[in-house]
Amino acid sequence: MIRSGRWRDAICAGFLACALALSPGAHAQQLTLKLATQTVSGTAQYDGAVRFAELVAQKTSGRVAVKVYGDGALGGDLQIISGLQRGTIEMALMNAGLLQGVAKEFTVLDFPFLFNTEDEAYAVLDGPIGKKLLDLLAPKGIVGLAYPELGFRHIHNSKHAIERIEDLHGLKIRVIQTPIYVDTINALGANAVPLPFPDLYHALERKSVDGATDPLVTIAVLKFDEVQPFLTLTRHAYNPQIFLISKAALDKLPAADRTAVQEAAVEARDFERKISRERNAQALERLKKTMRITELVETEQAKMREAVKPVVDKYTKIAGESLVAELKTELARIRTRK
Repeated sequence: MIRSGRWRDAICAGFLACALALSPGAHAQQLTLKLATQTVSGTAQYDGAVRFAELVAQKTSGRVAVKVYGDGALGGDLQIISGLQRGTIEMALMNAGLLQGVAKEFTVLDFPFLFNTEDEAYAVLDGPIGKKLLDLLAPKGIVGLAYPELGFRHIHNSKHAIERIEDLHGLKIRVIQTPIYVDTINALGANAVPLPFPDLYHALERKSVDGATDPLVTIAVLKFDEVQPFLTLTRHAYNPQIFLISKAALDKLPAADRTAVQEAAVEARDFERKISRERNAQALERLKKTMRITELVETEQAKMREAVKPVVDKYTKIAGESLVAELKTELARIRTRK
């Protein structure tokens, strides 16, 4: 009897172990995904990444955690892209145009004076053209999830007010490390200096560059106005950001968690866009007290648009003439609908 009791206990314990093993979430280990970005707390982009992490945790019941690394802690953008492709970095949030080294078609998102408003950009990015671009990434080892925003860029500098295109001549202006940004600023008569974003404040402080191009909220949060007295509202480029995940990391997730990550990215995109617009408006009011702000008259902005036409022509051939034609048709449709 003693022996049979022991066997009975052993059998019961075995059934219990099997039941626990088969129960949802049993022995589940939390998977942590590193998300790299160049921005810092207080920017819409960083805070959008934090919101994304919160949403992922909620939607996966804690099975997946996203840890945000800001201020370039995991390397520059180009290093991050390489890490995503190798699977050594799981996620990133960066300017979408930086992916042109992975898929040349992304160059189109950096065309100067492409969008007139944020709503135009959202309509294009959330529509067929934005999806077409995302579909180019998976074969290269990266999956694009959604497009938050950095917003419209403006030119700030330490030398003098920029009221005419001629005022840009000779200024050393920091740009994103992509050829189209270099060509755009050079076409406007300045001298473009490609530089990683985390190095920018010290470069401005040391006067190794005279100025840079940034959204208003970035200027305010990073306190560029401490070393840059002049700001011109050029709106010469709109930067969509993009949530990215390494395909290797995504493929490790069960289907339900892959869906949760995608849904979280879309919700975080909408959250980030909202606070981006709010904070840019707030930043403008703050910067009016610390910088001399110039609004370009229409004739001067027209001169700038004319000056960069050769840049658009050059990169149309690189991005693909059919894609650019499709984009122009879509923008015309959006503007007519308004």
